[in-house]
Amino acid sequence: MRNRPERGVGADDEARAHVRAVTVASGTSFYWAMRFLPRARREAMFAIYAFCREVDDIADGEESPDDKRRRLDRWREEIDSLYSGNPAFPTARALVEPVRRFGMRREDFLAVIDGMEMDLGDGLTAPGFEELELYCHRVAGAVGLLSIRAFGASGAHAEAFALALGTALQLTNILRDLMEDAERGRLYLPRELLTEAGIEVAEPRDVLRHPAIPGVCDALARIAKDRFAAAVAALEKCDRRALRPAVVMMVHYRRLLEALEERGWTGLDVPVRISRPEKILIALRHGVFA
Repeated sequence: MRNRPERGVGADDEARAHVRAVTVASGTSFYWAMRFLPRARREAMFAIYAFCREVDDIADGEESPDDKRRRLDRWREEIDSLYSGNPAFPTARALVEPVRRFGMRREDFLAVIDGMEMDLGDGLTAPGFEELELYCHRVAGAVGLLSIRAFGASGAHAEAFALALGTALQLTNILRDLMEDAERGRLYLPRELLTEAGIEVAEPRDVLRHPAIPGVCDALARIAKDRFAAAVAALEKCDRRALRPAVVMMVHYRRLLEALEERGWTGLDVPVRISRPEKILIALRHGVFA
């Protein structure tokens, strides 16, 4: 096994290179939103993204649920080590300086891990609104709470913005990934909406073939729009310049939700993406020139 570099500049450089490589390799629109941040804040966001990517990959992997829980527990131990200043994982090492400099909270990292654990085993199948809200808070809202600190924003209004936007982004992801999630045996559409539409909760792929499913998707899209509106309302009470990267993400995802609605909810296997040129335009308009 290759020896890890000694603590110090070399180890930090390796860790920073690792999280940047994870972010770039993912092809995420997140990368375009972060490129215009000052270096320290950009590196903090790359480390946050890499952390989220790595725990998400555990939840989505091919291992048994028990093995996945062990790996997530190992990440919980690593978060403890992060806050004691002696983590081992490259991504956690890349987080040491951002945590110190920007005051990121341990409980927000742990909440993300708790959210990933909700997907293990049978995972979520038509959760009730309350459980879905908790899931969105953990896998997206907690990421937002970490991110606003890296951006330099704080306070109740900034946190309200982060939580509302996180839920809006996650609901948009759910609507985008319905077929992909169903292949994994997951169904995040709220039980209450399915019941109201007369759809019996069953195997996810069967649920998505039900003729009433477009109405369910429309209803969830309206909820996502309400959360976007709540985020905009909270943003008006915040330092908008500090939150420009989050605004880029908000505009990108609102456009994605519009594109999903334009495609409609009968061809769920037809992918919807925002083109690279449009991503760059959004980043320039709302990140650089805002």
